[in-house]
Amino acid sequence: MSGRWGRLYNGETTIDFVGRRWWGFIASGIVVLATLFSLLFQGLNLGIDFEGGVAWEAPLKNELSIDSATKILEENNIETRSAKIQTLGGGSSQRIRIQADDQSAEVRSAVQKSLSEKAKVDVAEVSVSSVSSSWGRSITTKAIRALLVFFLIVSLYIAWRFEWKMAIAAILAMVHDVVVSVGVYSLLGFEVTPATVIAFLTILGFSLYDTIVVFDKVHDNTGRFGASRVSYEDIVNVSMNQVLMRSLNTSLAAILPVVSLLVLGAGVFGAVALQEFALALFVGLLTGAYSSIFIATPLLSIFKSREPKFRSLIGQRSLKADMTTLMQTGSSVSRKQSVRSGADAANATSTPIDAVTAVLSHPPRPRKKTRR
Repeated sequence: MSGRWGRLYNGETTIDFVGRRWWGFIASGIVVLATLFSLLFQGLNLGIDFEGGVAWEAPLKNELSIDSATKILEENNIETRSAKIQTLGGGSSQRIRIQADDQSAEVRSAVQKSLSEKAKVDVAEVSVSSVSSSWGRSITTKAIRALLVFFLIVSLYIAWRFEWKMAIAAILAMVHDVVVSVGVYSLLGFEVTPATVIAFLTILGFSLYDTIVVFDKVHDNTGRFGASRVSYEDIVNVSMNQVLMRSLNTSLAAILPVVSLLVLGAGVFGAVALQEFALALFVGLLTGAYSSIFIATPLLSIFKSREPKFRSLIGQRSLKADMTTLMQTGSSVSRKQSVRSGADAANATSTPIDAVTAVLSHPPRPRKKTRR
């Protein structure tokens, strides 16, 4: 395999990731700011498990529709502006789901009976579920606690396995993933359910794995180039190009099953639980693959480049053919060395006659007079 794809497959690309790191930082900064504004003015579309309330589900057929369901809520003095009415599934198995604030047992039964009459089905085919707001707050607290414990354990492991600067970069990348994923849910109004929280914790594990793969290669190349004067920016660039194909393959292999869950499970078969879980996975997998390349490793290069060993080499990067040479030989030529080598080459091309002329160009020293 030759050409661009062949170089990518063999880990021989020469992309200057460190030189383009500000592109990723600016893009992430814009998304984070949009997330903060969205959370401030719009908030999250929390499901019934977090806000508390009551939900009815009934077959969507005969005279039952979204308009008739809204009218049933109004007849039972239920606030329709805060209620959520959505259709689930497709074809003959299509159902309608109604979520509203918590109601008394009499109101729940009345709405259930009205829905069954409109759909012309038995009352038992209309399901009713109620969740208290205290249970939702308990789930939220446990999810945040689990997230903090996960961050702590991960940072300790990375600091023990590699070093603490890698741990900080990895944690910042995972925080970035959580913020961006939450921002997507807030901006697009997706409903946040317990399945969403579980998916978030799952994608953090994937993001960490992808970051560790890159960090492990950086750690190996740091030892490989330790005997030569190679900048840490070069080490990061070489490492990321070498594992780029592996990261892409890992992300693609993880995203394809999730896409099938969204298209087949949620779209064709109407499994809403799969849709909630798969949607969070899809957003998180894309964010995790992005952050391992454009957030975690560039941050590491900034932290490490300021160490005394690499500080004098900041800004010295091998590009294109020079990066290929660095990958093959394990050593690079700095700018000063390149200038010096050019001068030496120019001197080497001068002819011996020129050298003799340069020597004889000096005036001869006068001879001392000797006495006879």
